[in-house]
Amino acid sequence: MVVAAIKEETFPEIERQAKTVHWLSLGQLGKLIKMFKAEGVTRAIMAGQVKHKQIFSSIIPDFKMIQLLASLATKNTDSLIGAVAKVLEDEGIHLLDSTSFLRPLLPEPGVLTSRGPSDEERKDLDYGYNLARELGRLDLGQTVAVSDAACVAMEAMEGTDAVIERAASLVNGRPLRVVKLAKPNQDLRFDVPVIGLPTVHLMQRLNVTAIAIEARKTLMIDRQELLNEANAGGIAIVAVE
Repeated sequence: MVVAAIKEETFPEIERQAKTVHWLSLGQLGKLIKMFKAEGVTRAIMAGQVKHKQIFSSIIPDFKMIQLLASLATKNTDSLIGAVAKVLEDEGIHLLDSTSFLRPLLPEPGVLTSRGPSDEERKDLDYGYNLARELGRLDLGQTVAVSDAACVAMEAMEGTDAVIERAASLVNGRPLRVVKLAKPNQDLRFDVPVIGLPTVHLMQRLNVTAIAIEARKTLMIDRQELLNEANAGGIAIVAVE
């Protein structure tokens, strides 16, 4: 296994898990392709997260990346990473479904915690579901926060935790419900929705009492620990289709 580690995002501990690790900056698409070819790589899989807001950071794109960025009419997630995937494919490097080895972390539909949503929570989640579906259709984000049948915050580039924090700052301690869905035509080679322990801890702290996630398309990292923590905090988690 050959690992291409993104300097701006990857934990250094990755070197304990792989024999061959090449460190690259986020803008070095040409270097990535040359490295893969030198290593004989024809299949690749994305693991982890690259924050979309990095396109506004101080990274310096190489010529290959400059060409790609110049070719894009919009720089939303699907268009940006999809273009990277196409460039790799054109170079003979096939990008695999990023959930290929993670099926046990993708929940089936239903209530996942020891309690299901209350009637009031379900009303907010149902409303949030419709909002999140539209948000995904527009390729803007995956997460919405709702309180008392009112949309409090919607995701753009900032990520789920930042949406929750922003929503909590607006509702003066009132309970929040969160919906996080895949996009209608989600490309599972990249940008798969994820929740983990940090999000659950944040929900406990900011009075988020329920969350709906996409069944079969959301990765639950440290799944059992996550559910144990949610149960201890009285949070309802439901997987929806």
